[in-house]
Amino acid sequence: MVHALTHRSWCAEQPGDESNERLEFLGDAVLGVVVTDHLFSAFPDLPEGQLAKARAAVVSSTTLAEVGLELGVGLDLRLGKGEDASGGREKASILADAVEAVLGAMYLDGGVEPVRRLVLEQLSERIDQAAERPGDKDFKTRLQEVAAHDGFTPPVYALTESGPDHHKRFHATVAVGGERLGAGTGTSKKEAEQKAARAAYQRRSAQDGVRDDV
Repeated sequence: MVHALTHRSWCAEQPGDESNERLEFLGDAVLGVVVTDHLFSAFPDLPEGQLAKARAAVVSSTTLAEVGLELGVGLDLRLGKGEDASGGREKASILADAVEAVLGAMYLDGGVEPVRRLVLEQLSERIDQAAERPGDKDFKTRLQEVAAHDGFTPPVYALTESGPDHHKRFHATVAVGGERLGAGTGTSKKEAEQKAARAAYQRRSAQDGVRDDV
């Protein structure tokens, strides 16, 4: 697994060590098979075009970077000093590549089933959402893509709750690059985060001069 977490910047400073790029290549392929198989079996009425859109949304570097952040992959990466100093442990591209490399290593060690278990554990909700609304990106995804495009780590959400159990309200805020950009309230955590993401996304769109009336 150390091999899977070895970035090429480390190898440049440590001659003889091999980067995770070959494992990344393998993991990308295995991930695609696992997600495709699940979509094909779980959504028998979904046409080919929508299956392809759903798969693309799930295996995107943006989604994989979010998974890497959730799993704490960045903490264990072997990075060169310069890459480490520049925030490489939180860079979306490096996290996404490392997740694919880890999947590749798991496949070599135990076959496809361990990979399938991990992928469905981490991505099943995203897969179902992508299949139900193929090509329609929710605001959390939109905001994350904007953050990645601008060179920031994935958005960070903070949640609080109020009210009695039978009438609980959730309050979410979201920050990108350390700057709080949006807030939202809802009857579920998911709704509150989506509203916060929408506010943040629309704020960024307005700052960039991009109209978004969705």
